[in-house]
Amino acid sequence: MIGIIIGFGVLVLAVIFVGYIVMIYNGFVRLKNDIEKAWGNINVLLKQRSDELPKLIETVKGYMKHEKGLLTELTKARTDFLKAKTISQKAEADGEISHALKSLFAVAENYPNLKANENFMQLQHRISGLENELSDRREFYNESVNNYNIKKESFPDSVIANFMKLQQKTMFEVTEEEKKDVKIKF
Repeated sequence: MIGIIIGFGVLVLAVIFVGYIVMIYNGFVRLKNDIEKAWGNINVLLKQRSDELPKLIETVKGYMKHEKGLLTELTKARTDFLKAKTISQKAEADGEISHALKSLFAVAENYPNLKANENFMQLQHRISGLENELSDRREFYNESVNNYNIKKESFPDSVIANFMKLQQKTMFEVTEEEKKDVKIKF
C-alpha cells in the first residue's frame, strides 16, 4: 500500500515536472514568435516607406536642384534597404533612410514653393505617419526582445534555454548618426 502511494506521488511529481518544462518551452516559442511578428510588422512598414520614397524624390527633384547630394543619399539608402538580407542590415538601412528623410524635410523649409506643393505635403504626411508607426513597432519589438532575453537568463528557464540552444536577441537600436541634430544650411 505504501509502495502504491509513493509510486503515485512520484508519478504526480513527474507529471508536474514535465508540465512545467512544457510550459517553459511553450513560453520561449511564444516569445520567439512575438519577436518574429514584431520584426515582420516593422518590415512591412519599412517596405511601405521605401515604396513612397521614389514618389517623394520625384516631387522634390525639380525644386531642390542644389540638393542633389541629399537626394542621392536618400536613393542610396533605399537601395541599401532593398538589398538588405538580415535584420541588422535592414536596421542599418532604416537608420540611413530616417537620417536622410530628416535632412530632406529640414532642407525643404528653404523652398517655399515645395512646401506649398500638395503632392509634397501629402507624401511628407504619409512618410511622417509611417515613421510614427515604425517608432511604435520598434518599441514593441524591443519589448518582445527584452521579455525573451529576461526569460532566457532567468533560472530555471535558462536551463531549458541552454538545452534548446537559444541565443540572446538584439534590440533595435538607434545609430549615433540618427541621434545627431539635422544641420540646415541656408
